[in-house]
Amino acid sequence: MGNYKKIYDNWQKYPKTFWKEQSENIDWEKNPGKILDDDNKPFYKWYPDGSLNTCFNAVDRHVISGRGEQNAILYDSPVTNTKKKITYSELKYQVSIFAGALKKLGVLKGDRVIIYMPMIPEALVAMLACSRLGAIHSVVFGGFASNELAVRIDDCKPKIIVSASCGHEPNRIVEYKPLLDNAIKIASHQVERCIIYQREGLNVELISGQDIDWNEVVKDVSLADPVEVQANDPLYILYTSGTTGKPKGVVRDNGGHAVSLKWSMKNIYNVEPGDVYWAASDIGWVVGHSYIVYAPLLHGCTTILFEGKPVGTPDSGTFWRIISEYKVKVLFTAPTALRAVKRDDPNGKFIKKFDLTSLQSLFLAGERADPDTVLWLERKLNIPIIDHWWQTETGWPVAANPLGIESLPIKIGSPTLAMPGYDVRVLSEDGNEVPKGTLGAISIKLPLPPGSLPSLWNADERFIESYLSTFEGFYETGDAGYQDEDGYLYIMSRTDDVINVAGHRLSTGAMEETLSNHVDVAECAVVGVSDDLKGQVPLGLICLNKGCNKTHEDVCKEVVDLVRNEIGPVAAFKSVAVVSALPKTRSGKILRATIRKIADKVEWEMPATVDNPQVFKEIEEALKPLGY
Repeated sequence: MGNYKKIYDNWQKYPKTFWKEQSENIDWEKNPGKILDDDNKPFYKWYPDGSLNTCFNAVDRHVISGRGEQNAILYDSPVTNTKKKITYSELKYQVSIFAGALKKLGVLKGDRVIIYMPMIPEALVAMLACSRLGAIHSVVFGGFASNELAVRIDDCKPKIIVSASCGHEPNRIVEYKPLLDNAIKIASHQVERCIIYQREGLNVELISGQDIDWNEVVKDVSLADPVEVQANDPLYILYTSGTTGKPKGVVRDNGGHAVSLKWSMKNIYNVEPGDVYWAASDIGWVVGHSYIVYAPLLHGCTTILFEGKPVGTPDSGTFWRIISEYKVKVLFTAPTALRAVKRDDPNGKFIKKFDLTSLQSLFLAGERADPDTVLWLERKLNIPIIDHWWQTETGWPVAANPLGIESLPIKIGSPTLAMPGYDVRVLSEDGNEVPKGTLGAISIKLPLPPGSLPSLWNADERFIESYLSTFEGFYETGDAGYQDEDGYLYIMSRTDDVINVAGHRLSTGAMEETLSNHVDVAECAVVGVSDDLKGQVPLGLICLNKGCNKTHEDVCKEVVDLVRNEIGPVAAFKSVAVVSALPKTRSGKILRATIRKIADKVEWEMPATVDNPQVFKEIEEALKPLGY
C-alpha cells in the first residue's frame, strides 16, 4: 500500500497544497490564488477567485493541442441500428453552433436549461453547449413521467427545454412529446421555448409559439465562444430522490468539478488521453454526467455513448461486442446490468466469441456488488473487477481501488479505501467513531473535496438539514456500513428509506405519497426488498378504506398503474398486497425494517415497541401469493 498511502497521507497533511497541484491540470481563464474559502462554514468554496469554462476544457483545448481528429464520442445504438463517430473538431463545431442557437434564443450565463432526451449525441451537445455559455443544465431522465418533470420545471425554472420526439426501447418507442406537453401544462413556471430534435421513426407535431425544431434553430446562427465563469458558478443541477418525495437539486460547480474529475480518470481508472472509456449508464444519472460526458472529455479520452440494454439488443453479447469493436480499455457499469447478462448467459459463451484483450478493468457502482456476480466476472474475464462507491452528491468516487496510483488487494464486498479528499468515518448514533468491524453511519469529515455538492439548488437550509445536521462537522452519506482492520470500507444498506432499483435511487416516500392518493387507499407503506436482478424492488402494503367494494385484485392493479404513471416505469413497482392494518410503534411509526425482513424471508424478532403484533401474521400470509 506504498504509493496510495503516501498520496493519501500527503493529502491529509497538506490538503490545500494537494488540490492546488491538481488544479494545474485544468486550463483557467484566471488561475485561482486561493484554494479554499472556509469563511462561511459549512458552505465551503474551492478555488473561489479562479475562473474558467468547462466546455473549453472538455472540447476546445484538445483541438488546440492538435488532437482534433481523435474521436471524442463513439455512438452505438443497437435499438436503432445506428453508429456514429464524432471527433473533437466535429464536437467543437456542433457544440458551438447549438450554443449559438441557445444564445440567439436569449440564454445567458446563469440561465437554466432542462434537457429531457434519450441517449443520443445531441443530448451531449446540448449539455456542453449550456456549459459553453455558462448556462446551468438540468438533465431529466427520459423515463420519468410528466409530474416528475413538472416538479423539476417549477424548482429550477428553466428558460428553455431541449427534448426529442422519442426514445427507443428494445420493443417499443417511448414518445417524449406528450409527456413534455403534459408537464408544461402541470407546471406553474412558464418555459419560453422547447427545442425538439425529431428522430427517425417518429416525427411529432410541434406547437406553434412553444416548440422549435432542432434543425431549424441551428440555421444561420453564429458560433458561440466559451463564456468565462467563476469556479463556484453552477455548472448543472441534478435532481436526486429525497425521503420526503420532493426531489433535491444537487448543485455542481464548475471549478472543483473539472479538477476532481480530471484527477479521477488517471488515478482511479488508470486511463490516458486517447484511451477509449465506457460508462454504460444514462446521462439522466450522475454516472452519465461525470463519466459519460465530463470526465472522459476533460481527460481527452474517447467516450462511448450507448443506446441499448445489456440483454435483448439483440442478445447478452452486446457489452462484449462493443468492448471488442471499439477497443474499450475500461468499462464502468452497475452490477444489475451484469446480473442480467449472467442470467442470460451463465456459461459466458458470448464472452468467448469476442476479443476482449483491450479491456484492462471493469468498475462497478450504483448499488452493492454481490459476490456471486463479481466472482463470475473474475472467472470469465480474468481482469480486476473493481467495486467502488460514491453518490450523486459527491460527483466522483468516495472509495475505490486507485488503479492509476497502485492496484490494491481486492476484497470482494468492499469498495476498497477512501480516496484523497475524503476523510471517511463510521459513527454511532451519538456521533462517536465505532470500533473497526462495527456497523454505523458512514460519514465524511468536512470540508468535502472539490467536485462535491456545495449546496442544494435554492435550498441551503435543506442542504444542512439533509446532510449536515446529524453529526456536527460531518456530511452524513445516508449509508450504513463498517470499516475492517485495514481500513477497507463495506457499504451494507441505506439508513433511510430511499431504495436502490437497478442502480436508480428512488424514494419510497414518493411512492407512498402516490399510493395514498388513490381514492380507496386509507394507509400504505412501501419498502425495498431484495431482488436477484435489480438489487432492490419496491413492495407495497395497502389498507383499504371502509366501504370499498372493488376486489383486492382490481385495487392492486390500479395502484400499480398509478405509480407507473406518476413516478415512471423506472420504479419497477409491481408487487402490492392488501392488509387490514400496518405494523406500527406505539408512537405511530410504521415498522418498515420488519416488513422488509418478512418479505426477504430473513430471521426477525417481534419489535419491542410494536402496538399491534398480530398484524405480522397477516402480512406473512398476504405476501405468499406474491412470492415473498
